[in-house]
Amino acid sequence: MTPSPLGRCLLISASDTDAGKTVITAALALLLSQVGVMKLIQAGTGDREYYQQVLSLQQTPAELNPLAFAAPLAPPLAAQREGRRIDLACAWQHLTQLRQRYAQVLVEGAGGLGAPVTWEWTVADLAAQWQLPTVLVIPVRLGAIGQAVAHVALARQVGVPLRGLVLNEREPLTPEQRRDWAPVGLMQQLTGVPVLAQFPYVEDITDPACLRQAGLQAELTNLTPAGWQNPA
Repeated sequence: MTPSPLGRCLLISASDTDAGKTVITAALALLLSQVGVMKLIQAGTGDREYYQQVLSLQQTPAELNPLAFAAPLAPPLAAQREGRRIDLACAWQHLTQLRQRYAQVLVEGAGGLGAPVTWEWTVADLAAQWQLPTVLVIPVRLGAIGQAVAHVALARQVGVPLRGLVLNEREPLTPEQRRDWAPVGLMQQLTGVPVLAQFPYVEDITDPACLRQAGLQAELTNLTPAGWQNPA
């Protein structure tokens, strides 16, 4: 399987599980016109159900989440527990269908950029092989600088078309904490990629109005590739 570059798709990946990919994907979807959303692979429950709650999506369950497993484990282990294999060709087929129906498609990865998708591929490998334009969500906390440097290095090593970083506040922070834990200038200098957005803490992530306002404040549409449609 050697797909062509997916110029109308954007992969939202991260430095780790629980970095905030799902919330940022939902907030961006609320700002875009004619957008499809895909949770590529899910082990356990949470992300797919969250999208169904906060977004008005005209998609089949398989288009929203083509690969789903019950156990909250690394996908290869969750699939093994069920005696199943991870069929990336099926995911590619559904992604192709979404690209035909929508002007743009947001794809959320599983875990961090280095998380396994199959026994052979990580999320980074998939992004490189499918040539998915990618943004990397980094939670603003102590250690954020090192996480950004390490994951940008991984992206470069395997050839991920990385657009830049999104700094995500998962809890209320002081201006000093933002400055000290995730200094934009230093992170850009060390990684060589831009910080595209700084997403603020959202008290109620189930409220579409709150998500949209946070997305506007962070100028999340800076994440999107050139030529994407203006905010809805």
